[in-house]
Amino acid sequence: MDNRITRRTLSALLVSAGMALSLPAYAQNEIKIGYNADQSASGAAELGLSGLYGFQAAIEDLNAQGGVLGRKLVGVVRDDAGAPPKSIQNMNELIDNEKVAAVVGPTNSGNALAWLHIPQQKKVPVISHVATATDITARYAKEPQNYIFRVSMVDREQLALLAAYAVKASKSKNVAIIADTTGYGQAATKDLQEILTLHGIKPVGIEKFGPKDTDMTSQLAKLKAAGADMIITGSLADATAQVLKSMEKMDYYPGLLSTWGSINTPLVNIAGPKLAEKTVFAASTTEDASDRAAALHKRLVAKHPNMPAFVSAAQGYDAVMLIAAAIKQADGTDGPKLQAALENLGKVQGIIKAYDKPFSKEQHEALGVADFHLAQWKDGRVVKLDDPVVKGLTAADLKR
Repeated sequence: MDNRITRRTLSALLVSAGMALSLPAYAQNEIKIGYNADQSASGAAELGLSGLYGFQAAIEDLNAQGGVLGRKLVGVVRDDAGAPPKSIQNMNELIDNEKVAAVVGPTNSGNALAWLHIPQQKKVPVISHVATATDITARYAKEPQNYIFRVSMVDREQLALLAAYAVKASKSKNVAIIADTTGYGQAATKDLQEILTLHGIKPVGIEKFGPKDTDMTSQLAKLKAAGADMIITGSLADATAQVLKSMEKMDYYPGLLSTWGSINTPLVNIAGPKLAEKTVFAASTTEDASDRAAALHKRLVAKHPNMPAFVSAAQGYDAVMLIAAAIKQADGTDGPKLQAALENLGKVQGIIKAYDKPFSKEQHEALGVADFHLAQWKDGRVVKLDDPVVKGLTAADLKR
Protein backbone atom coordinates (compact mmCIF):
# COMPACT_ATOMS: atom_id res chain seq x y z
CA MET A 1 0.00 0.00 0.00
CA ASP A 2 2.71 2.36 1.05
CA ASN A 3 4.71 1.45 -2.05
CA ARG A 4 1.71 2.17 -4.33
CA ILE A 5 1.22 5.57 -2.67
CA THR A 6 4.87 6.30 -3.14
CA ARG A 7 4.73 5.38 -6.81
CA ARG A 8 1.62 7.50 -7.30
CA THR A 9 3.25 10.39 -5.52
CA LEU A 10 6.38 9.97 -7.59
CA SER A 11 4.29 9.76 -10.77
CA ALA A 12 2.47 12.95 -9.84
CA LEU A 13 5.76 14.67 -9.12
CA LEU A 14 7.14 13.56 -12.47
CA VAL A 15 4.02 14.82 -14.26
CA SER A 16 4.31 18.13 -12.44
CA ALA A 17 8.00 18.33 -13.23
CA GLY A 18 7.26 17.47 -16.85
CA MET A 19 4.68 20.21 -17.08
CA ALA A 20 7.06 22.65 -15.44
CA LEU A 21 9.77 21.70 -17.91
CA SER A 22 7.41 21.90 -20.85
CA LEU A 23 5.98 25.35 -20.02
CA PRO A 24 9.01 27.41 -21.13
CA ALA A 25 9.21 25.43 -24.37
CA TYR A 26 5.49 26.00 -24.98
CA ALA A 27 5.86 29.68 -24.19
CA GLN A 28 8.77 29.92 -26.61
CA ASN A 29 6.57 28.41 -29.26
CA GLU A 30 3.96 31.16 -28.91
CA ILE A 31 3.75 34.23 -31.07
CA LYS A 32 2.52 37.26 -29.14
CA ILE A 33 0.63 40.13 -30.71
CA GLY A 34 0.02 43.22 -28.60
CA TYR A 35 -3.18 45.23 -28.34
CA ASN A 36 -2.77 48.75 -26.95
CA ALA A 37 -5.92 50.86 -27.08
CA ASP A 38 -8.39 52.78 -24.98
CA GLN A 39 -11.20 50.46 -23.93
CA SER A 40 -12.57 52.36 -20.98
CA ALA A 41 -11.99 56.09 -20.74
CA SER A 42 -12.44 58.43 -23.70
CA GLY A 43 -15.45 59.00 -25.93
CA ALA A 44 -13.84 56.73 -28.50
CA ALA A 45 -13.33 53.82 -26.06
CA GLU A 46 -16.26 51.96 -27.65
CA LEU A 47 -14.20 51.69 -30.80
CA GLY A 48 -11.23 50.30 -28.87
CA LEU A 49 -13.43 47.77 -27.08
CA SER A 50 -15.08 46.56 -30.28
CA GLY A 51 -11.67 46.45 -31.93
CA LEU A 52 -10.51 44.16 -29.11
CA TYR A 53 -13.38 41.75 -29.76
CA GLY A 54 -12.42 41.54 -33.43
CA PHE A 55 -8.72 41.16 -32.51
CA GLN A 56 -9.55 38.25 -30.19
CA ALA A 57 -11.89 36.60 -32.71
CA ALA A 58 -9.19 36.60 -35.38
CA ILE A 59 -6.70 35.01 -32.99
CA GLU A 60 -9.29 32.35 -32.09
CA ASP A 61 -9.85 31.57 -35.76
CA LEU A 62 -6.15 31.34 -36.56
CA ASN A 63 -5.45 29.11 -33.56
CA ALA A 64 -8.38 26.87 -34.53
CA GLN A 65 -6.60 26.38 -37.86
CA GLY A 66 -3.36 25.37 -36.14
CA GLY A 67 -1.89 28.79 -35.41
CA VAL A 68 0.74 30.47 -37.56
CA LEU A 69 3.80 28.51 -38.65
CA GLY A 70 2.56 25.81 -36.28
CA ARG A 71 2.79 28.21 -33.35
CA LYS A 72 -0.05 29.41 -31.15
CA LEU A 73 -0.97 33.09 -31.38
CA VAL A 74 -1.43 34.87 -28.08
CA GLY A 75 -2.98 38.31 -27.70
CA VAL A 76 -1.44 40.52 -25.03
CA VAL A 77 -3.97 43.23 -24.19
CA ARG A 78 -3.37 46.60 -22.54
CA ASP A 79 -5.89 49.41 -21.92
CA ASP A 80 -4.27 52.84 -22.33
CA ALA A 81 -7.34 54.60 -20.87
CA GLY A 82 -7.05 57.24 -23.57
CA ALA A 83 -3.98 58.76 -21.88
CA PRO A 84 -0.78 59.28 -23.91
CA PRO A 85 1.60 58.57 -20.96
CA LYS A 86 -0.17 55.27 -20.26
CA SER A 87 -0.17 54.41 -23.95
CA ILE A 88 3.57 55.06 -24.15
CA GLN A 89 4.16 52.90 -21.05
CA ASN A 90 2.07 50.10 -22.57
CA MET A 91 3.96 50.22 -25.85
CA ASN A 92 7.36 49.97 -24.14
CA GLU A 93 6.13 47.14 -21.93
CA LEU A 94 4.61 45.18 -24.81
CA ILE A 95 7.77 45.42 -26.89
CA ASP A 96 10.48 45.15 -24.19
CA ASN A 97 8.89 42.76 -21.69
CA GLU A 98 6.26 40.83 -23.61
CA LYS A 99 8.37 40.62 -26.79
CA VAL A 100 5.36 40.98 -29.07
CA ALA A 101 5.91 40.47 -32.77
CA ALA A 102 3.54 43.29 -33.72
CA VAL A 103 1.02 45.62 -32.13
CA VAL A 104 -2.57 46.50 -33.05
CA GLY A 105 -3.74 49.92 -31.83
CA PRO A 106 -4.42 52.52 -30.60
CA THR A 107 -7.94 54.00 -30.38
CA ASN A 108 -6.97 57.67 -30.19
CA SER A 109 -4.86 59.45 -32.80
CA GLY A 110 -3.18 61.56 -30.11
CA ASN A 111 -1.91 58.45 -28.37
CA ALA A 112 -0.53 57.05 -31.62
CA LEU A 113 1.28 60.28 -32.39
CA ALA A 114 2.77 60.18 -28.86
CA TRP A 115 4.46 56.78 -29.28
CA LEU A 116 5.05 56.25 -32.99
CA HIS A 117 8.79 56.69 -32.46
CA ILE A 118 8.93 53.67 -30.13
CA PRO A 119 7.94 50.87 -32.55
CA GLN A 120 9.76 52.69 -35.32
CA GLN A 121 13.04 52.70 -33.36
CA LYS A 122 12.56 49.17 -32.01
CA LYS A 123 11.55 47.79 -35.42
CA VAL A 124 8.20 46.32 -34.40
CA PRO A 125 5.35 46.67 -36.92
CA VAL A 126 2.14 48.36 -35.79
CA ILE A 127 -1.23 48.27 -37.52
CA SER A 128 -3.51 51.11 -36.45
CA HIS A 129 -7.05 49.72 -36.51
CA VAL A 130 -9.00 52.75 -35.22
CA ALA A 131 -6.98 55.99 -35.07
CA THR A 132 -7.49 58.07 -38.22
CA ALA A 133 -5.08 61.04 -38.20
CA THR A 134 -3.34 61.31 -41.57
CA ASP A 135 0.15 61.71 -40.09
CA ILE A 136 0.11 58.33 -38.34
CA THR A 137 1.39 56.37 -41.33
CA ALA A 138 3.08 59.33 -43.00
CA ARG A 139 5.52 60.41 -40.29
CA TYR A 140 8.19 57.82 -41.17
CA ALA A 141 7.27 57.37 -44.82
CA LYS A 142 10.70 58.57 -45.97
CA GLU A 143 12.63 56.23 -43.63
CA PRO A 144 14.22 53.12 -45.20
CA GLN A 145 11.60 51.06 -43.36
CA ASN A 146 8.33 52.54 -42.09
CA TYR A 147 6.91 50.27 -39.38
CA ILE A 148 3.51 51.97 -39.11
CA PHE A 149 0.56 50.57 -41.10
CA ARG A 150 -3.19 51.10 -40.88
CA VAL A 151 -6.51 49.32 -41.45
CA SER A 152 -8.86 52.15 -40.61
CA MET A 153 -10.61 55.18 -42.04
CA VAL A 154 -8.11 57.93 -42.74
CA ASP A 155 -9.73 61.29 -42.06
CA ARG A 156 -9.09 62.77 -45.49
CA GLU A 157 -10.42 59.66 -47.25
CA GLN A 158 -13.74 59.58 -45.40
CA LEU A 159 -14.19 63.34 -45.83
CA ALA A 160 -13.73 62.81 -49.57
CA LEU A 161 -16.70 60.42 -49.53
CA LEU A 162 -18.84 62.81 -47.47
CA ALA A 163 -18.03 65.71 -49.79
CA ALA A 164 -18.85 63.63 -52.87
CA TYR A 165 -22.24 62.71 -51.40
CA ALA A 166 -22.96 66.30 -50.30
CA VAL A 167 -22.21 67.72 -53.74
CA LYS A 168 -24.39 65.11 -55.46
CA ALA A 169 -27.24 65.40 -52.96
CA SER A 170 -27.35 69.20 -52.77
CA LYS A 171 -29.94 70.70 -55.09
CA SER A 172 -28.60 74.22 -54.63
CA LYS A 173 -24.90 73.29 -54.30
CA ASN A 174 -24.97 75.28 -51.08
CA VAL A 175 -22.76 73.07 -48.92
CA ALA A 176 -21.63 74.23 -45.47
CA ILE A 177 -19.25 73.05 -42.75
CA ILE A 178 -19.71 73.06 -38.99
CA ALA A 179 -16.93 71.74 -36.76
CA ASP A 180 -15.71 71.83 -33.21
CA THR A 181 -12.64 73.83 -32.24
CA THR A 182 -10.47 70.81 -31.40
CA GLY A 183 -7.55 69.87 -33.59
CA TYR A 184 -9.73 67.13 -35.04
CA GLY A 185 -12.52 69.51 -36.01
CA GLN A 186 -10.24 72.14 -37.45
CA ALA A 187 -8.21 69.63 -39.45
CA ALA A 188 -11.49 68.32 -40.86
CA THR A 189 -12.51 71.87 -41.80
CA LYS A 190 -9.23 72.41 -43.64
CA ASP A 191 -9.53 69.10 -45.50
CA LEU A 192 -13.16 69.74 -46.43
CA GLN A 193 -12.41 73.18 -47.82
CA GLU A 194 -9.64 71.70 -49.98
CA ILE A 195 -11.81 68.80 -51.16
CA LEU A 196 -14.82 70.99 -51.94
CA THR A 197 -12.51 73.24 -53.96
CA LEU A 198 -11.68 70.19 -56.09
CA HIS A 199 -15.44 69.97 -56.76
CA GLY A 200 -15.50 73.66 -57.69
CA ILE A 201 -17.52 74.53 -54.61
CA LYS A 202 -16.86 77.15 -51.94
CA PRO A 203 -18.77 76.46 -48.69
CA VAL A 204 -21.61 78.93 -48.14
CA GLY A 205 -20.66 78.99 -44.49
CA ILE A 206 -18.07 77.64 -42.05
CA GLU A 207 -19.06 77.62 -38.39
CA LYS A 208 -17.26 76.57 -35.21
CA PHE A 209 -18.36 75.53 -31.73
CA GLY A 210 -16.63 74.51 -28.52
CA PRO A 211 -16.28 70.76 -27.91
CA LYS A 212 -18.48 70.98 -24.79
CA ASP A 213 -21.11 73.32 -26.29
CA THR A 214 -24.68 72.07 -26.29
CA ASP A 215 -26.45 74.81 -28.26
CA MET A 216 -25.38 75.45 -31.86
CA THR A 217 -28.57 77.26 -32.93
CA SER A 218 -26.80 80.58 -33.58
CA GLN A 219 -24.27 78.92 -35.90
CA LEU A 220 -26.96 76.90 -37.65
CA ALA A 221 -29.11 80.03 -38.08
CA LYS A 222 -26.27 81.58 -40.09
CA LEU A 223 -25.98 78.49 -42.28
CA LYS A 224 -29.74 78.42 -42.78
CA ALA A 225 -29.69 82.08 -43.79
CA ALA A 226 -26.91 81.28 -46.27
CA GLY A 227 -29.17 78.67 -47.88
CA ALA A 228 -27.20 75.58 -46.86
CA ASP A 229 -29.07 72.41 -47.78
CA MET A 230 -26.15 70.06 -47.00
CA ILE A 231 -23.95 70.42 -43.92
CA ILE A 232 -20.86 68.38 -43.11
CA THR A 233 -19.74 68.14 -39.48
CA GLY A 234 -16.24 67.78 -38.13
CA SER A 235 -16.94 66.46 -34.63
CA LEU A 236 -17.24 63.32 -32.54
CA ALA A 237 -20.52 61.59 -31.72
CA ASP A 238 -21.53 63.58 -28.65
CA ALA A 239 -21.00 66.94 -30.36
CA THR A 240 -22.76 65.82 -33.54
CA ALA A 241 -25.70 64.80 -31.33
CA GLN A 242 -25.84 68.37 -30.02
CA VAL A 243 -25.85 69.69 -33.59
CA LEU A 244 -28.87 67.45 -34.28
CA LYS A 245 -30.65 68.63 -31.13
CA SER A 246 -30.04 72.25 -32.16
CA MET A 247 -31.51 71.49 -35.61
CA GLU A 248 -34.55 70.02 -33.89
CA LYS A 249 -35.01 73.23 -31.87
CA MET A 250 -35.03 75.20 -35.14
CA ASP A 251 -37.00 72.63 -37.15
CA TYR A 252 -34.22 72.99 -39.70
CA TYR A 253 -33.17 69.71 -41.28
CA PRO A 254 -30.69 70.08 -44.11
CA GLY A 255 -28.78 66.96 -45.09
CA LEU A 256 -26.26 66.25 -42.32
CA LEU A 257 -23.10 64.27 -42.96
CA SER A 258 -20.57 63.26 -40.34
CA THR A 259 -17.40 61.26 -39.89
CA TRP A 260 -17.38 57.71 -38.51
CA GLY A 261 -17.42 59.00 -34.93
CA SER A 262 -21.21 59.02 -35.34
CA ILE A 263 -21.11 55.23 -35.26
CA ASN A 264 -20.64 55.50 -31.48
CA THR A 265 -23.64 55.12 -29.18
CA PRO A 266 -23.32 58.61 -27.59
CA LEU A 267 -24.96 59.90 -30.77
CA VAL A 268 -28.05 57.79 -30.10
CA ASN A 269 -27.98 58.22 -26.34
CA ILE A 270 -27.85 62.03 -26.54
CA ALA A 271 -29.88 62.76 -29.66
CA GLY A 272 -32.34 59.89 -29.28
CA PRO A 273 -32.89 57.04 -31.74
CA LYS A 274 -35.06 58.91 -34.24
CA LEU A 275 -33.05 62.12 -34.36
CA ALA A 276 -29.84 60.08 -34.71
CA GLU A 277 -31.21 58.65 -37.96
CA LYS A 278 -30.95 62.09 -39.56
CA THR A 279 -27.19 61.98 -40.05
CA VAL A 280 -25.28 59.97 -42.63
CA PHE A 281 -21.71 58.95 -41.89
CA ALA A 282 -18.79 57.09 -43.40
CA ALA A 283 -17.99 53.51 -42.39
CA SER A 284 -15.53 50.92 -43.66
CA THR A 285 -18.18 48.24 -43.27
CA THR A 286 -21.49 47.57 -41.58
CA GLU A 287 -22.97 44.45 -40.09
CA ASP A 288 -25.12 44.00 -43.20
CA ALA A 289 -22.37 44.77 -45.74
CA SER A 290 -21.54 41.13 -46.60
CA ASP A 291 -22.07 37.56 -45.45
CA ARG A 292 -18.68 37.59 -43.72
CA ALA A 293 -19.52 40.79 -41.86
CA ALA A 294 -22.92 39.46 -40.84
CA ALA A 295 -21.40 36.21 -39.57
CA LEU A 296 -18.74 37.94 -37.49
CA HIS A 297 -21.28 40.41 -36.12
CA LYS A 298 -23.64 37.58 -35.09
CA ARG A 299 -20.79 35.71 -33.43
CA LEU A 300 -19.48 38.73 -31.51
CA VAL A 301 -22.89 39.94 -30.38
CA ALA A 302 -23.66 36.47 -29.06
CA LYS A 303 -20.59 36.79 -26.85
CA HIS A 304 -20.78 40.54 -26.19
CA PRO A 305 -24.49 41.48 -26.39
CA ASN A 306 -23.84 45.19 -25.94
CA MET A 307 -21.01 45.43 -28.44
CA PRO A 308 -21.02 48.87 -30.09
CA ALA A 309 -19.33 49.96 -33.30
CA PHE A 310 -18.97 46.72 -35.25
CA VAL A 311 -16.87 48.57 -37.80
CA SER A 312 -13.81 48.68 -35.55
CA ALA A 313 -14.27 44.99 -34.68
CA ALA A 314 -13.95 44.23 -38.38
CA GLN A 315 -10.88 46.45 -38.65
CA GLY A 316 -9.30 44.75 -35.61
CA TYR A 317 -10.02 41.34 -37.10
CA ASP A 318 -8.49 42.25 -40.45
CA ALA A 319 -5.41 43.79 -38.82
CA VAL A 320 -4.61 40.46 -37.14
CA MET A 321 -5.18 38.54 -40.39
CA LEU A 322 -2.73 40.80 -42.22
CA ILE A 323 -0.13 40.40 -39.48
CA ALA A 324 -0.56 36.60 -39.52
CA ALA A 325 -0.13 36.51 -43.29
CA ALA A 326 3.03 38.58 -42.97
CA ILE A 327 4.44 36.25 -40.29
CA LYS A 328 3.88 33.29 -42.63
CA GLN A 329 5.49 35.12 -45.52
CA ALA A 330 8.45 36.25 -43.40
CA ASP A 331 8.72 32.71 -41.97
CA GLY A 332 9.13 34.22 -38.51
CA THR A 333 8.73 37.30 -36.39
CA ASP A 334 11.94 39.21 -37.08
CA GLY A 335 10.81 42.85 -37.15
CA PRO A 336 12.50 44.06 -40.36
CA LYS A 337 11.48 40.88 -42.22
CA LEU A 338 7.91 41.20 -40.94
CA GLN A 339 7.79 44.84 -42.05
CA ALA A 340 9.04 43.88 -45.49
CA ALA A 341 6.46 41.09 -45.71
CA LEU A 342 3.64 43.49 -44.88
CA GLU A 343 4.75 45.69 -47.79
CA ASN A 344 4.69 42.68 -50.11
CA LEU A 345 1.62 40.71 -49.11
CA GLY A 346 -0.46 38.93 -51.70
CA LYS A 347 -4.10 38.06 -51.20
CA VAL A 348 -5.52 37.99 -47.68
CA GLN A 349 -9.19 37.41 -46.95
CA GLY A 350 -10.59 39.83 -44.41
CA ILE A 351 -14.00 40.86 -43.16
CA ILE A 352 -14.07 44.26 -44.85
CA LYS A 353 -12.74 42.92 -48.14
CA ALA A 354 -10.38 40.49 -49.82
CA TYR A 355 -7.06 42.32 -49.67
CA ASP A 356 -4.70 42.05 -52.61
CA LYS A 357 -1.32 43.70 -52.07
CA PRO A 358 -2.83 45.96 -49.39
CA PHE A 359 0.47 47.70 -48.62
CA SER A 360 3.57 48.78 -50.47
CA LYS A 361 6.62 50.84 -49.60
CA GLU A 362 4.77 53.98 -50.63
CA GLN A 363 1.30 52.98 -49.38
CA HIS A 364 0.68 51.94 -45.78
CA GLU A 365 -3.11 52.41 -45.84
CA ALA A 366 -5.03 49.17 -46.46
CA LEU A 367 -8.31 51.04 -46.92
CA GLY A 368 -9.20 54.06 -49.02
CA VAL A 369 -12.26 56.01 -49.96
CA ALA A 370 -13.25 53.46 -52.62
CA ASP A 371 -13.62 50.84 -49.85
CA PHE A 372 -15.90 52.91 -47.66
CA HIS A 373 -19.66 52.86 -47.29
CA LEU A 374 -22.12 55.47 -46.19
CA ALA A 375 -24.19 54.36 -43.24
CA GLN A 376 -26.82 55.57 -40.83
CA TRP A 377 -28.58 54.54 -37.64
CA LYS A 378 -31.88 52.72 -38.23
CA ASP A 379 -33.96 51.26 -35.40
CA GLY A 380 -30.93 51.26 -33.12
CA ARG A 381 -28.64 49.52 -35.62
CA VAL A 382 -25.99 50.84 -37.99
CA VAL A 383 -26.99 49.92 -41.54
CA LYS A 384 -25.56 50.57 -44.95
CA LEU A 385 -27.10 53.52 -46.84
CA ASP A 386 -27.97 52.64 -50.41
CA ASP A 387 -30.07 55.52 -51.68
CA PRO A 388 -30.16 56.91 -55.27
CA VAL A 389 -27.40 59.42 -54.50
CA VAL A 390 -25.07 56.64 -53.29
CA LYS A 391 -25.91 54.53 -56.35
CA GLY A 392 -25.07 57.51 -58.56
CA LEU A 393 -21.59 58.08 -57.12
CA THR A 394 -18.70 57.22 -59.43
CA ALA A 395 -14.96 57.00 -58.93
CA ALA A 396 -14.63 60.43 -60.54
CA ASP A 397 -16.73 61.90 -57.69
CA LEU A 398 -14.27 60.75 -55.03
CA LYS A 399 -11.95 63.73 -55.21
CA ARG A 400 -9.28 64.02 -52.54
